[in-house]
Amino acid sequence: MEQKLFTVPGPVLDERGRPVPGYSTRSVLRYDRSAIKASPFRIKEWDFYQVSDREKCLQFTLGHASYAGQVGIMFFDFIKGEWIANFDKLLAFPFGSLHMPQDAEADHTLTYDKGGIFMQYRVQGDTRVLCCKKGDFDAEITLTRENPESIVINIPFDQKPTQFYYNHKINCMRASGRVRAGGSEYVFDPAESFGLLDWGRGVWPFHNEWFWSNGTGLVEGEVFGFNLGCGFGNVSAATENTLFWRGAAHKLGKVSITHEADFMKRWRLADEAGRLELVMTPTWDRTTSTKVLFIDNCCHQVFGRFDGFAVLDDGTRVEVKELYAFAEHAVNNW
Repeated sequence: MEQKLFTVPGPVLDERGRPVPGYSTRSVLRYDRSAIKASPFRIKEWDFYQVSDREKCLQFTLGHASYAGQVGIMFFDFIKGEWIANFDKLLAFPFGSLHMPQDAEADHTLTYDKGGIFMQYRVQGDTRVLCCKKGDFDAEITLTRENPESIVINIPFDQKPTQFYYNHKINCMRASGRVRAGGSEYVFDPAESFGLLDWGRGVWPFHNEWFWSNGTGLVEGEVFGFNLGCGFGNVSAATENTLFWRGAAHKLGKVSITHEADFMKRWRLADEAGRLELVMTPTWDRTTSTKVLFIDNCCHQVFGRFDGFAVLDDGTRVEVKELYAFAEHAVNNW
């Protein structure tokens, strides 16, 4: 498939509120919430950060689906299959009151401080500081971006011309910091800890089903990352499927992510051109189910060990061994 690469700045939406399909490896397009030609009830905006090493994972969520929002933390050991901390606050009808940033790479500070929960993202250059405090839970994580390239997609949905998904994912950020929870302290060592940003803006169909997998780790002493997905709209102009190696993004076409009825059996991830073949051996199924107002969502985010190979744009074959990451299957009505 031929994918459209954006290199010149332009708008996410045209004058009729329709998405301009394609992808880039940095923030090139301009997102303007006021340009959306859809009901305010359908707008979705989120900033999701994940920090993980080879055994534990910390997730920060701050976002909304217009009529419902969420501010929350998930912290768990995916090798032992144990929760360390898990709390969130659901927000009724937040609409644009969270003041979500319009660019994932521009300097900004996003803060929520109400009802006993303090969460803040501070972005300055290649450094991102994530903080959250609630009761005896206290986390401060610093993410340092070493990889100049990322994956940004702007894609339509077939149901309506003004529906779109504008998404920016940044892999391969070194993570350092500490978390205090339940009287214990946990450390993220930057030698083996990495951060991910999933930054999404868009107008989605009410019902959607997707597969997504993302991971970063050390392969042959080098930082290797991947982002793989399917089910996110019409990808004829661009997929989000990308490999990251030595600071550069290597683009893939369509990818399939398959699993059996038992989510704890092995998953297979492969592209259509024979450049990717990964098998995930699960260690834990972090299942979440949300039912509030009009929302009815279920997601199996399965963590485990990835083994296989990936082929870069120049034909170099990267052997992936014992890289710990996740793959998920989500069915959402939102």
